[in-house]
Amino acid sequence: MPGENLSRDEARERAELLTVEGYEVALDLRSAVGDAPDGPRTFRSLTTIRFRSARPGASTFADLIAPSVTAVTLNGRALDVAAVFDGSRIALDGLAEENVLVVDAQCAYSRTGEGMHRFVDPEDGEVYLYTQYEPADSRRVFANFEQPDLKARFVFEALAPEGWTVWSNGAGGQEADGTWRFAATEPISTYITCVVAGPYHYVTDFYTRTFDDGSKLEIPLGAMCRKGLAKHFDSDDVFLVTKQGLDFFHDHFDFPYPFGKYDQAFVPEYNLGAMENPGLVTFREEYIYRGKVTQAAYERRANVILHEMAHMWFGDLVTMVWWDDLWLKESFADFMGSFSLAEATRFTNSWVTFANNRKAWAYRADQLPSTHPVTADIRDLEDAKLNFDGITYAKGASVLKQLVAYVGRDAFLEGARRYFKRHAYGNTRLGDLLSVLEEVSGRDMATWSRSWLQTAGLNSLTPVATYDAAGRVTELAVLQEGDELRPHRVAVGLYRSEAGALVRYARAEVDVEGQRTVVAGLAGSERPDLILVNDDDLTYCKIRFDEGSLATLRAHLGDITDPLARALCWSALWSLTRDALMPARDFIALVLTHAGREEEIGVLQMLHAWAQSAVVHYAAPAWREEGGRLLAEGALHELRLAEPGSEHQLTWARFFAATATTDSDFQLLKGLLASSAKIDGLDVDQELRWSLLEPLASHGIADESAIDAELARDDTASGKRHHVRCLAARPSEAVKAQAWAQVVESDALSNALVEATIAGFGPPSQRELTAPYAPKYFEVIERVWAQRSIQIAMDIVRGLFPGLQDDERTLAATDAWLTGHQDAAPALRRLVLEARDDLARSLRGQACDAAAAAAR
Repeated sequence: MPGENLSRDEARERAELLTVEGYEVALDLRSAVGDAPDGPRTFRSLTTIRFRSARPGASTFADLIAPSVTAVTLNGRALDVAAVFDGSRIALDGLAEENVLVVDAQCAYSRTGEGMHRFVDPEDGEVYLYTQYEPADSRRVFANFEQPDLKARFVFEALAPEGWTVWSNGAGGQEADGTWRFAATEPISTYITCVVAGPYHYVTDFYTRTFDDGSKLEIPLGAMCRKGLAKHFDSDDVFLVTKQGLDFFHDHFDFPYPFGKYDQAFVPEYNLGAMENPGLVTFREEYIYRGKVTQAAYERRANVILHEMAHMWFGDLVTMVWWDDLWLKESFADFMGSFSLAEATRFTNSWVTFANNRKAWAYRADQLPSTHPVTADIRDLEDAKLNFDGITYAKGASVLKQLVAYVGRDAFLEGARRYFKRHAYGNTRLGDLLSVLEEVSGRDMATWSRSWLQTAGLNSLTPVATYDAAGRVTELAVLQEGDELRPHRVAVGLYRSEAGALVRYARAEVDVEGQRTVVAGLAGSERPDLILVNDDDLTYCKIRFDEGSLATLRAHLGDITDPLARALCWSALWSLTRDALMPARDFIALVLTHAGREEEIGVLQMLHAWAQSAVVHYAAPAWREEGGRLLAEGALHELRLAEPGSEHQLTWARFFAATATTDSDFQLLKGLLASSAKIDGLDVDQELRWSLLEPLASHGIADESAIDAELARDDTASGKRHHVRCLAARPSEAVKAQAWAQVVESDALSNALVEATIAGFGPPSQRELTAPYAPKYFEVIERVWAQRSIQIAMDIVRGLFPGLQDDERTLAATDAWLTGHQDAAPALRRLVLEARDDLARSLRGQACDAAAAAAR
């Protein structure tokens, strides 16, 4: 991995030297099928790059990661491959003003989701290919200059096995000689080029738009998946959301979709949620649902579809110069995903999901030792890989939501329109966007940017109210805490109980600045039962409560009628728990008391995840068993109360399975699997069957033969992943040793099966069984980082950290590794530092919970 890194300084120097005019890439993919060869399975990649040099005679390098290179020719001159190719770079000396580089290489198919991924479907033996490059893996497929600011036009062609179809960014098809050829792209970056090939199931549709000037835009639409998933593929809904998104962005961006066709490929073993390749967006195939799911799942998929579509403008049309400004695409896409979802689709409450789900990700990331400004300092590609995080996505999107409140919706959208027109097909930095926003809004964007984009961390906002003898508000102020005191445009809402409901009766917006800000407009209001700072979720902050409001929430949180306000309160209470300001058992009591009334299914699913985390990580160890039993009892109670056949029933069923602890719990799970027990309206489909089976496996009730029998019922790619996870979850020393060896000591498993094995390795009920692997973890992670691909290394370092060994000894071992490995790769140290912070936070939470129990 270290030899494959690229520094920002190297990229800047190369960009100053080169202008890339175009690529012609020819791939021979016929080797994807047939018997496995000795050594890595490879394909031929023939690349021609036309580029100019600002300094004739200068030297530079092209990027390529390949097992072998057959020939390299520069300006008609054959180069000595052994002398110029080191496994990741091709040295180029004596450049002319106009240059032609031709590289003939054997590139390797991937099993890690990086580069050209090859997947064999266990159901029918069919082979499927797709590419995934971000941030720098196109060099695993063709020779190039792998950095975002060296844009060029790309022409792809491919030879494929008989019966296959091939797709790329541009429109194309198979010609008489059997070659698939595709139209040249617009100028784009290397990391968003794409090839998908195989016997995919493919569905088509069409989008048309007539603009005010009478011009007409026609966009061919396509959607594809593996043949084995075709019966589950609801392409009509995918196309519906796609058309709604295209309408929304055309209405607001005043720049027609610039990349011709719009294909969407749902592909197997995908590392990401999706990738915004222009003209050929790729998604993880888990967005095709094999069983019954809730509306929250469909909302998530729609959000991802719209997020990637927003990238066609923010990221593809206009691209950041370097990964420092990754937020210029990801923050905007994350914000625009929720914005368009709420205004253009059936998911009108998407801002509730954003407040409760996406921002929770951001709040966690912003309190880690690795927190960074939204505009980050990205020294190299390893830094870039790790910065696809909650800061870049969710905090950046939250800051943009604050920006819309700050400058106004109309000014924000007009700024976007000017930005696209000014910088189309180019690359930008922070200042390019700020200048246009300042131009349209009249606001001082430099000051705003310094506070929100160029500093890390988050603020806490706490209400402080005084009252007169009659119980009316005399003054309400907002106190701000944090290392950087930022300007916040916030709404403050006052709530009171009316006929069993907790409703807002007064609201005021205010610009919070400095440590203390008085809220004008609320003096004289009746004394509230609840004061909600950041009502309507306009800014990015931790919400705190006064004592009276906290008491109201303990008793009446479920009475809040507004779903966004309710979600904000839940999120704030979880923040208090993570910050060791509320005992974990109190948060669990709130969930058990009020979650059954939660109407928003996405919020309910988050509450279930938080409640499990509270028991596993933040509850005092002596109370864990009791807390887990209470959750299981509460889940079963709500499951039996839920409307038959409803999505709430399904959600409570999954939560019950995840929290089951007693013999009677397990008997019910076994009965549901065997159809000897029934819950009215609950359809135990194949996906739910795996959810019921996993806890039985992890508690030693379902053995290998039972797990194998379930695979026989579901002998598919999805079934194989579930099977591997359940096998790894069994409570056996031999099972853990085998799982560890398969993930750490071998690279035989694909990325998806590595992920599944890690997911099954350490259930919370097996803390003692996995304890011996804590010292082994610190012995192997530096070797893993050096030898494995960065994606697999990240999965191992994050997934196998001994966080369940939550005592001071593990914390000390982590500190000892960090002290003794100061020269380890910065990205590796970052991952360990983040895990250490989570562990220390768990210990503080446990101490808080234990102290509260002792005091009662």
